[in-house]
Amino acid sequence: MDLDAFFAAEMAEHAEVQRASAAALGEPFRRLVGVCVASLRAGGKILLFGNGGSAADAQHLAAELTVRYKKNRVSIAALALTTDSSALTAIGNDFGFEQIFERQVEALARPGDVALGITTSGKSENVIRALQMAKKIGAVAAALSGGDGGRLPGLADPLLIVPSRTTARIQEMHITLGQMLCGAIEIEMGLVS
Repeated sequence: MDLDAFFAAEMAEHAEVQRASAAALGEPFRRLVGVCVASLRAGGKILLFGNGGSAADAQHLAAELTVRYKKNRVSIAALALTTDSSALTAIGNDFGFEQIFERQVEALARPGDVALGITTSGKSENVIRALQMAKKIGAVAAALSGGDGGRLPGLADPLLIVPSRTTARIQEMHITLGQMLCGAIEIEMGLVS
């Protein structure tokens, strides 16, 4: 294996996906920031969830919001639905894996909250069912996805679809977009200068 060629190819693909994402996602990103800020100002919260690497992103972003992103400031109401092992295993055992986020959204989401699903394919049944429950409750069903968005177009809005079919590149853009979201929320809410 030519590691130099591999390194160059991976970096080039990342740069191309970043350029395409910058060109395509400005408007839905602004709308995502807007719904999150509106929810938080009204006393709502952001619920984040996903599977595998997307679960890690949900936890990472919830921590950035509840703790701090760049500067110390008041806590922002955010919760990752991927962290309660008792809830996850009980729901998975009693109802099935496809309901692990849906049941938590049903219990925790209120009208006006933001349910932010993260799925590279847009086809994760447990994310889709959670977003459907969010809409039923009157929460905002938002998502980060990739490729063609899978089953999310028409369900999630705002929907940020990273223009790539490579899982690693989609995940890289998801964490970038997620951290940009944290920073934008802080600024828009006047929590940092």
